[in-house]
Amino acid sequence: MDFRLKVFYTVANRLSFTKAATELFITQPAISKHIQELEEDYKIKLFDRNGSKIALTIAGEVLLKHTKNIFEVYREINFDMSTLINQRSGLLQLGASTTISQYIIPPLLARFHQKLQDVKVSLLNGNTEQIENALLRKEIEIGIVEGQSKNKSIKYTEFLKDELVLVCKSSNPLVSRDEVTQDDLKKMRFLMREQGSGTLEVIEHALKPFKIKVSELQIEMQLGSTESIKSYLMHSDCVAFISIHAIKKELQNNELAILDIEDLIIERYFYIITLQGKTDSLSDLFIQNISNHYNLKL
Repeated sequence: MDFRLKVFYTVANRLSFTKAATELFITQPAISKHIQELEEDYKIKLFDRNGSKIALTIAGEVLLKHTKNIFEVYREINFDMSTLINQRSGLLQLGASTTISQYIIPPLLARFHQKLQDVKVSLLNGNTEQIENALLRKEIEIGIVEGQSKNKSIKYTEFLKDELVLVCKSSNPLVSRDEVTQDDLKKMRFLMREQGSGTLEVIEHALKPFKIKVSELQIEMQLGSTESIKSYLMHSDCVAFISIHAIKKELQNNELAILDIEDLIIERYFYIITLQGKTDSLSDLFIQNISNHYNLKL
């Protein structure tokens, strides 16, 4: 592989010669020399320089797209060749939305690592929208998300069933009620996830039959993670919709309680996402491994 392309790829992602030099363990003048050589070869500028800031030119954007594809091919070659000698190795880049990365995927990754210790795994954490965008930019090979935007470039495969439940602290007076009515929902103070969250999207859809918009609820605060919502709940009389997978420990410790809502059950699937028509051995191996763990037929 042309090392200059690796230098270009690192600079393009960091938008910093200094950070690229640190990451690649070479000097900044060496970084500049490699970029200059590429620009001379292609007879076009790859970066616009404005003082200490740099940005990709149109030519730089094109080269970055091709470089990503080249690295992807090299990764597949390395894995397939190592498989031939009974050594499965390589780098698998995953992305998972917040609830999944915190409560679902860590034990799966530990199990996968025990089987394939030579496979390096990196995990990107973000909300569903961010993970889908990372997949489309080819920053990750596989994502696991909480919702589906039905982007035509993405293949969505059902992974694991989930239920969103209405939760409050166990000492909240609401816990004494048998059921919460739809009218009660409009009087409660809610904590919600941020825009782009798969959880928020599912809540909005579930409330539509009751002609309740999320904007009509009393939202005390929007928070960026389930952990921050759980912590806030412990110190307030607010309520929140949270994945049942995320509150097992708090239910066992009697710190949080589930409120039953009249005529409302919010179920959803977590989805494995990959690019349409795009597959490779290592990604297939990981998907097969996690699906076997849950006895899924993907």
